[in-house]
Formats: sequence, structure tokens, C-alpha cells
Amino acid sequence: MPENATHSSQPITVGAGFIILLSALMALTSLSTDIYLPAMPMLGRELHGDAEQLTITGFLIGFTIAQLVWGPISDQLGRKVPLIIGMLLFIAGSVGCAISSSMTQMVFWRVFQALGACTGPMLARSMIRDLFSRSRAAAMLSTLMIMMAIAPIGGPLLGGLIIEFSSWPVIFWLLAVTGVMLLLALLTLPETLPEERRVRATFNGAFSNYFSLLKNGLFLRYTLSLTSYYMAIYAFIAGSPLVYISYYGVSPQHYGWLFAVNIVGVMLISTVNRRLVQRYPLDILLKTALSIASLAAILLTLAAGMKTGGIVFLAVMMFFTFSMNGVIAATSIAAALDEVPEFAGSASALVGALQYGSGIVSTGLLSLFSDNTPWTMSWIIGLFTTTGAMMVLTVKRRH
Repeated sequence: MPENATHSSQPITVGAGFIILLSALMALTSLSTDIYLPAMPMLGRELHGDAEQLTITGFLIGFTIAQLVWGPISDQLGRKVPLIIGMLLFIAGSVGCAISSSMTQMVFWRVFQALGACTGPMLARSMIRDLFSRSRAAAMLSTLMIMMAIAPIGGPLLGGLIIEFSSWPVIFWLLAVTGVMLLLALLTLPETLPEERRVRATFNGAFSNYFSLLKNGLFLRYTLSLTSYYMAIYAFIAGSPLVYISYYGVSPQHYGWLFAVNIVGVMLISTVNRRLVQRYPLDILLKTALSIASLAAILLTLAAGMKTGGIVFLAVMMFFTFSMNGVIAATSIAAALDEVPEFAGSASALVGALQYGSGIVSTGLLSLFSDNTPWTMSWIIGLFTTTGAMMVLTVKRRH
């Protein structure tokens, strides 16, 4: 049902098309990574390299650094122009990946692809904060997560289907075409940050906002909690192809279904969370979700350490850990941005940079300590999920 925004000088009608487009922008990161997960073993063989996980690391490095630049720019120029420029960079990077002939080239173009891809989820969050208050923003973010879950569900399934009948370059050509379609849709997007609410400082002054954000204790606590949880999430994303396909012998096509089960959990929990945020404080919801995720992650770690439970126990525990993302991401982001509404663009950039940059740590640890069993992935998930929970369990309750 359409709803008029409340923060803009000229109300913007928020209809189904607007929500779908924002969902697609937020899903761009997941699609860019998840769709080629089934092709990673093939990628390593055909590009004559054994560092295919670095294609994820490279993407996350570009994604993290670029957000810190785009955030202050969007606070000064508005949201629409950076989105359009970012989509052009994403298209160019996708084409570069498709024509790569070595692992070095692939990693380079993945970094380039990320320079543009990061504008989608970052500015979608900023636009929600431009238009809605704290609790309503959390509900809207939950709505977006329900719709954006199509990408991580369909991505591995589609990627597995493509490599069954073709090869990995087709995956990146498909991403390029997707970028073109989103670029055309962006031309119809309204600007949510009016002139009178834009930052008037110089770019150097705008970047100093990050120092102010880092001094805000509550903002930082919510942000670091999400960051720690996403270290666990990226450990699963990067480590699960090895565990499921190489260790347990699951086919690349069936791997997509195993991965999709977790995203279905995110969709279900996000649906429930849309109602919960209207009835309960965000902090209570966040603490509860992180506690559930931590318990499942600890059990997963213990089972992996004792080499018991098998693939079924691993999949069940990951379902509970991963699906809590439907509450954790929406509530922590809404709570963090609500602390600093005057710096929504910069704050969203910093949240996104730390959230997705956390994957750099995860993939680095996986590469460093991998023993070709589920153990390394499991202890990384257990460690960082519980760390994220500890960050918010001491936050003073807010109503």
C-alpha cells in the first residue's frame, strides 16, 4: 500500500515500484557474490589459480573502500547521481570479469565491479532513513530484506544451472545485463534528499563526519555488532562451497538448494520482524536474535570440533544462525542510523563498509587456517556470532 514519506520537503509517494527497485539495489551485492559460488571450483581450474576465494576478498575490499567515498558524496550531491555513476562502474566491472583470462585479472575486475556495486545497498539504506523514522525504517528494511532474498536464493541455483550447460563467463555477462536494466530503472527514481537537507561543508569537511561517528558510542556498538555477525555470515558464504561440495561431495546444482534454505529462513524471519518492530523495542529484538544465532553457532562449532553431526546437523545449525539475519540486519542498521540522522549517508557508508568489509577478515582466516574440513568455517562462525551478541547485550534498553 503506497505511503507518503514524512521527512522530505515535498512528500514522495512510496509505491510498489519504489520498494522493488530499492530491494533490487540492496540485492546487488548478494547477487554479485552468490551467483558464482557454484562455479568457484571451475573458476580455479580454468584460470589456473588456487586462490578463487580471493575473488570474494577483492570484491569486499573494493566494496568497503568505495562506500567510505560515496557516503559523504551522497550527503552533498543527493542519492540519485551516485547511484547512476555506480551502476555504470558495476556494468564495466562485470564485463571485465567475463573476459578475464587469469586469476589476477579476475580479482582486479572484481574490485572494480565492487566500486559501483556498493552504491546500491548503501544508498538504498540512506533513502529509507531519508524518508522514515526509527521503527518504521526498521519495518521497511525488513520488507526490503524479504524481497531482496530472491537474489541469494536464485543466485546459486542459477549459477549452478549455467555451469551445467555453459561456463562461468556467462554468469558475469548476465550480471552486466542486470546492471543495464537497473541503470534504466534508476532514471525513474525520485531524489529523496532535498537541497535544503544536503551537507554544505567541503568534501574534506564531509569526510570528517566519520570521526564524529566513531565517537558516538551507541552508533558504534550497533555497527560493530552487525560487523561481527557478518564476519560469521561471510565465513559461511566463502567456506560453504568447500565444505558442501568438496568435503561432503554435494553437486554444485544441489549446493544451491542447500544455500537457499538459509535464505528462506531470512525471508520468514523478516516477515515476522515487520510486525515485531511495531510492538517491541529494537534493542530487545536485536538481543534475542543474536542470542539465538549465537547458541546455534556454538553448537555448530562443538559438533565440528568433535567431528560429529554430519551435513544434516551443520545445515540445521546454519539455518538458525543465518536466518536471524532477518532481524539482526534490519534492527541494528535502523538503530545505528537513528543515532545520527544528520549524517545518514556517511553513517550508512560506514555501516556498510564495516558490514561487508568484515568478509575480508573471514575469507582471510579461511585461507590462512583451512584444513579442508568444516572445522575452520565453524569456529569462525561461532567466535564472531557470539562476539556480536556480547556487543549489544549490555546496551541500555530503549523504547
